[in-house]
Amino acid sequence: MHVVRIGASAERDLLVGFDFYETQAEGLGQYFLDSLFSDIDALALYAGVHPKPISGLHRCLSRRFPFAIYYDFDGHTAIVLAVLDCRRNPRSIRGTLGARRTQPKP
Repeated sequence: MHVVRIGASAERDLLVGFDFYETQAEGLGQYFLDSLFSDIDALALYAGVHPKPISGLHRCLSRRFPFAIYYDFDGHTAIVLAVLDCRRNPRSIRGTLGARRTQPKP
């Protein structure tokens, strides 16, 4: 089992997603959080197996929502740096991830 940490910026991403889906339908925001936290929890077993398409970060796609979980993995600890909507402009995603790679880790 690996250690999984969620960075402050990824927590903010999750809250933004919650707010968006909660405005779509009551309770959908909570379902979003439950689904994404389930995907993040799975990193305890599967961290490191996902591809590294952008900025040298692993990318795990959510099972239920069009979101990607970007994380760094050192062989023991997975640090979630971003949880981003895949429908965003790829240039915007690369810029966000590049900025977060330079921030101090939690």
